[in-house]
Amino acid sequence: MWHKPTLLNWIANLLFSLVAVMLLYALLFVVLHLPVFPVKHVQVEGNLDHVNHEQIQLIVSKYLKGNFYTLDLQRTRTAFEKLPWARKVSVRRQWPDTIVVQVEEHQALGRWGGIALVNRHGELFQAASDEQLPVFYGPGDAVKELAQGYVSFAQILAKTPLQIQQLSLSSRRAWEIKTADQRQMMLGRETARQRLQQFVAAYSQQQTIAESDWRYADLRYPNGFALRMARNGA
Repeated sequence: MWHKPTLLNWIANLLFSLVAVMLLYALLFVVLHLPVFPVKHVQVEGNLDHVNHEQIQLIVSKYLKGNFYTLDLQRTRTAFEKLPWARKVSVRRQWPDTIVVQVEEHQALGRWGGIALVNRHGELFQAASDEQLPVFYGPGDAVKELAQGYVSFAQILAKTPLQIQQLSLSSRRAWEIKTADQRQMMLGRETARQRLQQFVAAYSQQQTIAESDWRYADLRYPNGFALRMARNGA
């Protein structure tokens, strides 16, 4: 090998290149970690009704480590995602000294029994809320179905004074509504939306129904419905 100057030159050039790359990397590492690129601002954006200043300050002080270039964006995003009301979080750098955090909050639609809240996307999340919300009951795989059903039924009932306090979906996919004034409505499994629309149409057109003290409505009949009064029977 020592008698092959071409090979020796190639090895020397390779070693020189490797040393140069290592020196450049070391220099870049040192420069990036110097306290000359501090993060001076953390800008949190979004329509925030539940994420507060104290929570943001706690995350900033505990998890945001490093300067503008070395701060771990993934770690920062994960920290903000741990906030109870945070549904989606994105984090980006904004030159020269700002970290921008975009937070999408959960919008509570109802309660899943007494164990969780349901957002408008039909997703469960854990958070404290004293808001008056309808309660949903159903199979574990029916959260989104119940959320969609509630929105649909509430839209139909908006034409009446009836407000949904509890919405249930059985394992056989039969719907049941309990209203805020303690009335019960059985919608059945098929064409539940159509049945409720027919009931609301009759409710709006026949004053006797609206003014009666009915407690139970069975909408599962093919050509109508049955009402049970509070004291006088069906």
